Amino acid sequence: MSLHGTYDDDNIFAKILRGEAPAVKVYEDDHVLAFMDVFPQTEGHTLVLPKEKARNLLELSDEAAREAITRVKKVAKAVEAALEPDGVVVTQFNGAPAGQSVFHIHFHIIPRWEGRGLGRHGGSGEMADTGELEKLAEKIRAKL
Repeated sequence: MSLHGTYDDDNIFAKILRGEAPAVKVYEDDHVLAFMDVFPQTEGHTLVLPKEKARNLLELSDEAAREAITRVKKVAKAVEAALEPDGVVVTQFNGAPAGQSVFHIHFHIIPRWEGRGLGRHGGSGEMADTGELEKLAEKIRAKL
C-alpha cells in the first residue's frame, strides 16, 4: 500500500470516531479522540486520533497536527501520572512499510517498565479484556 492514497471512510478508526464501533475512551474534544488500544503492546497502551480525515501525518493539516500533538502530550502526561512507568514511548507510523496497520492518522502512547517486554504491534497479539481496559482508562482519566 502506498504512502499516499484515498482515505477510506470505512477504516476501523473512522468507525470509532463516528461512534459506529466500540472503544474504551480516555479523552475526547473537538480535535482528537484518545482510547485504549485493544491489542496493547503494554499495559496502558493508548491511541490518540486526530478527528481530521487523513491517512497519516504527511496528509494531516498543520493546524490539526498542532492540535493533535498538544493532546498527545496531555494524554501521555496522564498515562505517566496514572501508571508510573519508567518511560513512555510516543510513536506514529506513516505507511504500511513503516508499520502502519490502520490508515487513519494516530499516535501511540506506550508506557514502558524496566525488565518488561513489549508486545507485538498491529493486532497480532492477544486482544485485551474490555473490563481491564476500562479500569486503566479510569485511572488515566483521573489524571487528565
